[in-house]
Order: sequence, then C-alpha cells, then structure tokens
Amino acid sequence: MVGVFLQRAVRAGRAIASAALVAACSASIHNDPINQRLTESAHELDTELATGVETNYDDMVVALSFSGGGMRAAAFSYGVLEGFDQTRVPARSGTVSLLDRLDFLSGVSGGSILAAYYGLRGRAAIGDFRQRFLLVNAEEALQTDLSIGNIARGLNGGVNDSTQFPVWLDAHLYNNATFKDLLRRTRPRVWINAADIYDRTAFIFAPVTFSALCSDLASYPVSMAVAASAAVPVVFAPVVIENYPGGCPTALPSWVERVHKDPNAAPLIKSYADALDRYRSGAINYVKLLDGGLVDNYGLAGFTIARLASSTPFGPLAPQEGVKLRRLLFLVVDSGRAPSGQWAQTVPGPSGVDLIMASSDTATESGAVGSYSAFDAIMADWKKSLVNWRCGLSEADRHRFGAPPGWNCRDLEFFVSRITFDELGPDRAAALNKVETRFKLPPDQIDMLVTAGRDALNQNPKFKEFMGSLGRSVPPAAPVAVHPGEPHQAAAQ
Repeated sequence: MVGVFLQRAVRAGRAIASAALVAACSASIHNDPINQRLTESAHELDTELATGVETNYDDMVVALSFSGGGMRAAAFSYGVLEGFDQTRVPARSGTVSLLDRLDFLSGVSGGSILAAYYGLRGRAAIGDFRQRFLLVNAEEALQTDLSIGNIARGLNGGVNDSTQFPVWLDAHLYNNATFKDLLRRTRPRVWINAADIYDRTAFIFAPVTFSALCSDLASYPVSMAVAASAAVPVVFAPVVIENYPGGCPTALPSWVERVHKDPNAAPLIKSYADALDRYRSGAINYVKLLDGGLVDNYGLAGFTIARLASSTPFGPLAPQEGVKLRRLLFLVVDSGRAPSGQWAQTVPGPSGVDLIMASSDTATESGAVGSYSAFDAIMADWKKSLVNWRCGLSEADRHRFGAPPGWNCRDLEFFVSRITFDELGPDRAAALNKVETRFKLPPDQIDMLVTAGRDALNQNPKFKEFMGSLGRSVPPAAPVAVHPGEPHQAAAQ
C-alpha cells in the first residue's frame, strides 16, 4: 500500500509537494492514546487471565507465526490454517485435526489480522474469515488517493490515523473485542507484535509489556493492537500508548534485572528489557507504535523473549510439559516479497520510489532473516537444555512430573522451518510475488494465495518430517498451472 501511495505522490510533481508543505501546518492527526491506567482490580484480572502457558499438556507442542505483507500475508496464512485443519494427527483416542493442537500463534502486520481473529474465534474463524476480510475491500475506510491534504497528513505524521482502520476492523471482524476476550481463551496463546520506533524494539501486546507501563491490557481493544501492528509508516500515523509511571501495583519481572546484569544477553531480549525499564522509570511519556515488520517481520519476538526470559530449562512450558514433550513444530509463514524492478540491470538507479521501497524492503527483509537465524539458534539451544535437564532428573522427579513408563529422556525432536512461496517452484513463486502487499486484492488472487498456503505447507520438508515422525503422511498437492507474469490465472486451476 505504501508503494502505491508513494508512486502517486512522485507522479504528482513538485507543485503538489510544495503546496503540501504549506498545508502540512494545518493538517491534524488524531491518535490520542486510549489505554487505561492499571489499578489493583485490573491487575488481579490480568494475573487471572495470564497465569502461564497452557498447551495440550501431552507430548506435542505446535506453534505458528504469520509474517507481514498486507492481505497477501493474511490470505497465504489462512491457506496454511486450512492445511492444518485438513491434517490429521494422533490423539489420545483416534486422530484429531492439527488445527486443534495449535498452542502458540503470533502475528505481525497483515498476519496479525488473522492471528487476532483466530485467537478470538478459534476454528470458527476458518469458516468466515474469507468472507469477512479476504474478499472485502479493507481500504474502503482509508485515505489512499493522492491529494494535497493526504500528502500534508503524510508529512505531518501519517495519512491515516487511529480513528479509521480500528473502527473498520471492529465493524468487520472484532466486534469491539478487548484483550480480556483474547486472553480468556487458554489456547492458542496469541501474540500481536508492533514496533516501538523510539526504543527500536518489538512491542508485544502482552501483560508484561503493559504492566511495565502501569497500563491495563485487558481493557485495550484488539483492533487498536492490530492497527498498530499493521501501521505502515507514512500511510498510517503511529498508534500512541500512554505511560502511567508512579504508584504502580506491579513490579517489573525479575528477569529484567537479570538481563541487565548479563553482558552476554541476546540483543533482542536486552533491547526489550531496556524498553521495559524506561517505561517503568517514566523516562518515556508516550510509546509510539508502527508496523511490527520494521523490527521483526516474522513475529518471532514473543516466543523468543518468552524463552529467553525463562530461568528454567523447560520455560516457557511447565515442567510437566517439558518432561512429556516429544515433538515440537514451529512454522513461520513467510509471504515476504522477492526483489523487484529493473534498476539492477543498469548503471543508474535506484531513484525516487524505487530507492525508498528498496531501502524499506532491505531493512525489513534483512531484519527478518536475522531474527529467524537467531530464533533457530535459540530453539536448538533450548532443545539441548531440555534434554540435559530431562536426563538429569531423579526418579522421584520423573514420577512427579508425569514421565510415562518406558520414558526416554532423549526422545525429543524440534521441527522449525519457514513456509514460503519457494516451496511451490520458481514459476508459481514468481506469480505469487507479483501480488501487491496492500489491503484490497481481487478474488482470483485471494484464491491463488489461499491455495498456495495449503500447498506450500504440504510441500515443506520439515513439515513432512514432522508428520513422518508421527507415522503420518501429507496429501499430495494437486497440480496447478501457472502462467508467469499472469498471477490472476493461477487461481482458476
């Protein structure tokens, strides 16, 4: 969406830009904070709603993370959820849908729209998300046209403010739900991720973050969190969160101090701990939030921090879960954009819009690759720590934590991977990469993306390994004809 707006702005020429500079002085942005102060009673509710992580409490943990990328990301991720729903895995009696085994779900930018909706409605979201969002024009309440007023608002902080997109999201998806509604569901645990652009770190809509601000998460609208997660710079003004330092009924978690004292702490959790400390000290009055993809386009911060913040080998799981766990599946659904444009074939360029977009894409994609590499390493280290802890348990502890007869402390496998367009071959991937990352797409492109999500899941090698470890196989994908350069036609197959 930002590319479309910038292209129109450049074509408008210097005359409009000059007029916009004058008009900017009078353009107003309405993004007043609406978060409430945390009181004793609200803190008790937060504690009740966030008493830890509740998984299926047996030998499997399943997690998904949805990347940014507008409606393109939401449709591709929705296809993966459909694939989960069509996949059967062993249960205590018979088999169940893999969708019903989902324990953790994270979303950023366009992916957060689906993550929040599924978190609120569960599998009912599979039945109506296409009609309520994917096939609807989500840009109808947004200012996307080129005008002096819009350019002025863009220069003054953002074309669209918090009075627009959240209202549309509530009307079409969330029905004024708050985090009280989202946190009430014990599974899956859902993280919505934005970017704190002053502290240059991930902002996770979680009790620990809001407690550091002495603010009440339970009363905060889900639509505002999603709008913050998807707030592309210039197109959207930052979503503002007010800090309420002084007299807070909660203390910062002990791990914040532990991270401060650890010179070898991972950069991600150190920057997050530093931000929490600045919130609590009152060094920051207002937190300004934009698109979570600016710092973490894979939405991995929530789970990564939950693991790094733990002082136990099994955290963020309970010890009983750490003992029983045999298989962990964590898939990042990545609808990221491939390189585009012809300027790499000539000496001149990039310039203008190409330069802006190339710089933004480079920062987002390189940051995402870095966060995934760090996450992969953290998961490998977690597995090693878990095995060492399990194998060092006394017989009494094994019994106390529910180790079954014949338990093998080393029987633990992690399957971590990205689901990408590349799973589908170069022609199909090229067609998918040409779909714009905006909030309005034609139905044939939506169908193409949803089908691609299902097929990419079943083609992913790690997912096949995971299913094989359960004694199951994935269904073969139906052949899809692709006409390179004509992405609309792929959906008709």
